[in-house]
Amino acid sequence: MKTVKLKKKEDRRILRGHPWVFSNELERVPDDAAPGELVDVLDSTGRFVARGYLNPHSLIAVRILTRKQEPVDRDFFRSRIETARNLRVQLGFGDSFRAVFSEGDGLPGLIVDKYADTLAVQSSTAGMERQLDTVLDALTEVYAPAAIVLRNDTASRELEGLLQEKKVVRGSLAGPVLIEESGLKYEIDVLEGQKTGFFFDQRENRQALRNLAPGRRTLDCFCYVGAWSLNAAQFGATEVIGIDSSAKATDLAARNASLNGLAVTFRTADVFEELRSLEKERERFGLMILDPPAFVKSRAKVREGLRGYKEINLRGMRLLEPGGFLVTCSCSHHIDQDLFTEMLIDAAHSAGRQARLLEMRSQARDHPMLLAARETQYLKCAILVID
Repeated sequence: MKTVKLKKKEDRRILRGHPWVFSNELERVPDDAAPGELVDVLDSTGRFVARGYLNPHSLIAVRILTRKQEPVDRDFFRSRIETARNLRVQLGFGDSFRAVFSEGDGLPGLIVDKYADTLAVQSSTAGMERQLDTVLDALTEVYAPAAIVLRNDTASRELEGLLQEKKVVRGSLAGPVLIEESGLKYEIDVLEGQKTGFFFDQRENRQALRNLAPGRRTLDCFCYVGAWSLNAAQFGATEVIGIDSSAKATDLAARNASLNGLAVTFRTADVFEELRSLEKERERFGLMILDPPAFVKSRAKVREGLRGYKEINLRGMRLLEPGGFLVTCSCSHHIDQDLFTEMLIDAAHSAGRQARLLEMRSQARDHPMLLAARETQYLKCAILVID
């Protein structure tokens, strides 16, 4: 196995548990190293530090898999996948959840979502791509799924020199998959839906509507397949309107509302334009949910993305009646909690409203955050009362 050596004094962050080695922290990369190849990471004195996979063309040169000199084989992956599964079972996640959360479960570059008896798999790095057949074998051993779907259609794969693709690689899939979350049923389009079809990361945050929704007219922006909307309706909102720009999403959301016997109105519209129209019409709501897709895909887009977040939040605040609740989120990992909070302060000022923070939440527990790697905490969910 090839080795890479850290420069002097560049091992502290790695020894403290961070799973990434950056290219400028290495003395050199072997000339014949292939993207995704397993390597041992040594400190400047030649002592073993970790084992991971290398991409000589990436800023993140090595992603660490283990701190032991152990084989990275099917037994290794099965053990990690079993450990991840056992945690979800212990935490009471039922039969649908995020089964593997990349670095948070010690498997960088791998995302697995379990939709009842179907697994949706994303491999986002060259290293994980080289191990993919072994990973699929391990997943089959642990879960015995009816189908495994590859959702390798993320832009991040291109940065690793990988092609985008989505397909059923094992078993068969006939149409949407039916799942249950927090007592609600959903049809999920695993093959064509956004990301892998559903957003498990907001599971526990949606339950916070229990004490916010009763008796309130509710607007759910970027509603996708209706998960926030359905929870608001279930918890006693007087009226629920969901808006999304995708007709496919709103059609599926309407089917999900019907599936649960809930009255929700879904509209296909551009959220930015719809918020402006609602403001002109002097509409008012007691609860608003803003859960947009990631506006910031890279550090270079942070300023532009913050403008988008501010725009929807200030307009949302203007639409809330005094004492109304705003549940507002960002899944852009380039925007940390401090930046997100500053944006909300600016939005409240521009809206001419006073905002009080009741709670700042993050991703669900099936998306565990690696304590030594702040990058694994990406979701911000602020619950505000707007005076």
